Amino acid sequence: MTETANAQRIFSGIQPSGNLTLGNYLGALNRFVTMQDSGIETIYCMVDLHAISVWQNPDDLRRQTRELAAAYLACGLDPEKSILFNQSQVPAHAQLAWLFNCVARVGWMNRMTQFKDKAGKNAEKMSLGLYAYPALMAADILVYKATHVPVGEDQKQHVELTRDIAAKFNHDYDVDFFPMPEPVIEGVATRVMSLRDGSKKMSKSDPSDMSRINLKDDADTIAKKIRKAKTDPEPLPSETDGLKERPEARNLVNIYAALSETSADNVLREFGGQQFGQFKPALADLAVAKIGPISDEIARLMNDTSQIDAILGKGADRAANIAEPIVNEAMEIMGMVLSR
Repeated sequence: MTETANAQRIFSGIQPSGNLTLGNYLGALNRFVTMQDSGIETIYCMVDLHAISVWQNPDDLRRQTRELAAAYLACGLDPEKSILFNQSQVPAHAQLAWLFNCVARVGWMNRMTQFKDKAGKNAEKMSLGLYAYPALMAADILVYKATHVPVGEDQKQHVELTRDIAAKFNHDYDVDFFPMPEPVIEGVATRVMSLRDGSKKMSKSDPSDMSRINLKDDADTIAKKIRKAKTDPEPLPSETDGLKERPEARNLVNIYAALSETSADNVLREFGGQQFGQFKPALADLAVAKIGPISDEIARLMNDTSQIDAILGKGADRAANIAEPIVNEAMEIMGMVLSR
């Protein structure tokens, strides 16, 4: 039996598909920054292999990958504290994904809700990669033997599948090799909703740009979008129970709470009883103060992408040094003869 000592390690990744939003910042990037000071090794990735599960314009994909890296850096990720790289530069991800394709069951993939959501009625026309990408996601995590995975609620099912794959691999080969990673889902605004419809998640793919705050928006645009955000005519309640049937009000309060690193209860203690005409300017000022510097830094970094490329190259080397021995050992466990 092969044994492994599973040191704690955090892994997460975001697809480089452009137009990063306030939702990405509050739900992921801001949390990544906090975690890099937790004392646990942190590995953050631009998952460009996932992006090509649907067709991508090559020039756009290159630009968006660098833009996502710029956003990581602008939000405060330190390449000396965290490993930052794009997925395709570390071949071990794809290697382990194939091994997991041979471990995972078709029935497991059929239960994955995100493929159904993305494919809709066109499932027969979708790429095999889009169908099988949960196995690649499992490989992304387990190729580093990551123990913690910060994700949104909508990605929790993928971490559960990763645990199933790890458990089956360990059982099939009578080893204790891969850890059981835990999803990390926390924070008052990990699921930021649309500014136009509080029942829908804020999305970079929404046809209306007014539905979201982009990390590249300037101060005037941010203020305008918050000013025009959908609300209701009632004043803010004094307690969070009063937000239950008010999705737009709840969303704006949660955004304020997350940006100010406090609780929704504290926000309502300050603004309860006030109309949105009083609350929205305060929220706009806060959002501009938090997002404005990020927007400026993204623009600066994208003016000279050589710095980004150097950081990603160094990060890929560091990532590969961890991943390659793990995937090689997995191959040996499965019976493959590796030349030395």
